[in-house]
Amino acid sequence: MSVERRSGRKTAFLAATATFSLFLIVALVAIWSVFYAPGPQAREGGGMTIVTLPSGAGVGAIAAKLKGAGVIRSTDMFKAAATLTGADRKLRAGEYEVPSGASLRSVLVLLVEGRVVRHYVTLPEGWSSAQAVDILMNQPILVGAVEATPDEGTLWPETYEISRGETRASVLTRMRTARDQNLARLWAARGPATVVRSPEEAVILASIVEKETGIAAERPRVAAVFTNRLRAGMRLESDPTIVYGITRGRPLGRGIRRSELDRETPWNTYRIDGLPPTPIANPGAEALAAVLNPPGSDELFFVADGSGGHAFARTYDEHLANVARWREIERRKAGLPPAAPAPAPEAATEPAPGAAAGPSGVRVIRIPQTAPAG
Repeated sequence: MSVERRSGRKTAFLAATATFSLFLIVALVAIWSVFYAPGPQAREGGGMTIVTLPSGAGVGAIAAKLKGAGVIRSTDMFKAAATLTGADRKLRAGEYEVPSGASLRSVLVLLVEGRVVRHYVTLPEGWSSAQAVDILMNQPILVGAVEATPDEGTLWPETYEISRGETRASVLTRMRTARDQNLARLWAARGPATVVRSPEEAVILASIVEKETGIAAERPRVAAVFTNRLRAGMRLESDPTIVYGITRGRPLGRGIRRSELDRETPWNTYRIDGLPPTPIANPGAEALAAVLNPPGSDELFFVADGSGGHAFARTYDEHLANVARWREIERRKAGLPPAAPAPAPEAATEPAPGAAAGPSGVRVIRIPQTAPAG
């Protein structure tokens, strides 16, 4: 082969190599620019696009989901970038908020690191089942109707993580399951001092304790008072049970009327002996533990002390002294002189102070008491 021919082939090879290298450089620059370049703008206001990636979806399905949501421009570019970076084996399912204009790289980082949006819903202790349904109905990410309000006391007060598109019925099922599991655990640890005879009775009494005080440290003491009253054959005389008979678990929003105090309902513990037929709320762990293991005590009465808590008493005379102090606090709040009668609504406000009850034949005094006419 002549020198000229060999030289020509070498020149052609070098030219081809240079052309390929240039093409490769241009391609890499193009891919690089697409990888880091700003992505599509969010279609709706707010600067974010919400995308939910289902569990088990492959890179192709994820790319299609992102393209459909307007987060990326090209499914092929997404799949190529995911494959070249090794991200295709690390993409995580969940709900994502993708910023408007996020680059392809930013989207991949978001999905690889699993920066999912997490949603929570809380059922507070002492809230009713009707209120629990209200909470779930007000969650826009949940779907489906609630066919019937769950039985009172069957839901566990707690904070639950929820997912976009989850049904409200499924959240209620989780609340019921948590309640059953926790109740079984607490019932197994009950002590000999408890007066309840079944887990169902424990929930009923605990729901009353829960509604009587919002102070955690008072729950055992309130539980002890109610335990002592039940053992002595005294009525519980708890104002929250009156309210439940009126509203079935919704706030009353005003004081209890005298006619409502005297009204016969299955829950009015001023009119019935023992426990009402159902709970009046969904009690939490502390109220249940207090009922199942009440502390030793001989207290039978409690009344508001003006600080948000209650003053407890063993005897009726001690209780009357606490009542007098509460009346004086009410006078001061109303700007009345000490000799003036304490102002009062038609009956106690919700949540009410602990009910007062005396020995057999002694008139029950409720605080605040209705002012005399005239």
